[in-house]
Amino acid sequence: MATHVQPVIPAKDAAYPAATLVARLQEIAGEFGRVAFASSLGAEDMVVTDAIFTAALPIAIFTLDTGRLPRETLDLLERTRGRYSREVEIFRPDANEVARYVSENGANAFYESVELRKSCCHIRKVEPLRRALAGRDAWVTGLRRAQAVSRTDLPLREFDAAHGLVKFNPLADWSEEEVWAYIRDRAVPYNALHDRGYPSIGCDPCTRAIRPGEDVRAGRWWWESRDNKECGIHVSPLVKPTREKTS
Repeated sequence: MATHVQPVIPAKDAAYPAATLVARLQEIAGEFGRVAFASSLGAEDMVVTDAIFTAALPIAIFTLDTGRLPRETLDLLERTRGRYSREVEIFRPDANEVARYVSENGANAFYESVELRKSCCHIRKVEPLRRALAGRDAWVTGLRRAQAVSRTDLPLREFDAAHGLVKFNPLADWSEEEVWAYIRDRAVPYNALHDRGYPSIGCDPCTRAIRPGEDVRAGRWWWESRDNKECGIHVSPLVKPTREKTS
């Protein structure tokens, strides 16, 4: 199994934009009253979580427990609570919908077709996200442009028409090196699977370690086309605003 080597940059070059991240989050919290950060507990999400908690920003943090997360991801959730003494709200899929899907299609039907996979993602991720965002004024993600071909044009600020909310991606212009420099320098807890060749981590049966030279999203739904490795959470029609703040 491949081992994911965390990018390392020399200390003298470690001018990663940590202060800019906090400033962006402060600006978001100042503009909107009820802001929530959707964390998948990936490396980028742990950076944003650390910035929110250590700066005591009035931004709620939630995650989606699909019912099929790796043990290491659930362990990280507990370590996060212990590290910051703060709660991360958990949203789970509707048990009746999960049971219906399994009864009609089988527990692992997502391997059979893109349609069945997206249906599973809708039940376990998209619908819980809708509930998590209900009543919010804006939401924040840990997405970066360099993560996938479907994210190369990711703006810092956009309008999520599906949820009727402004959506912020404060790490959009961050590099992988900057993410890991932040984690290393601040001893931020992260998923143990990152050290075992998993740069992108989702549900256990839908995620594998990547091989040397593979795209960082190659381990997600690896049996499908590499052109659109998304679950449905971040592929709704989005409208870019007339201005994009970069502070």
